[in-house]
Amino acid sequence: MLAGLQPTATRLAEGEHPAAAVEGRNDFGEEGYGGPMPPVGDGPHRYFFRVYAASAPLGLTGAPSAEDLRRALEGGELASGTLVGTYQR
Repeated sequence: MLAGLQPTATRLAEGEHPAAAVEGRNDFGEEGYGGPMPPVGDGPHRYFFRVYAASAPLGLTGAPSAEDLRRALEGGELASGTLVGTYQR
């Protein structure tokens, strides 16, 4: 999870972490992106990436969780989108 991106941002390079952004914990409880890791031999797994636009800065600090983000967005979500990617090894 990455929160606090500037509204003018149009892309991020691989591994880029803008200075003003806050990196949150992933599903493994760690900071940063863990990437897809389905078991070898499994069919394609789906990975969901969600993007939200907030009406004001959320004030998240430290390493917030997805639940922290959802609570901070309550009442201030302007728009959202979902990208679904598939991957298999």
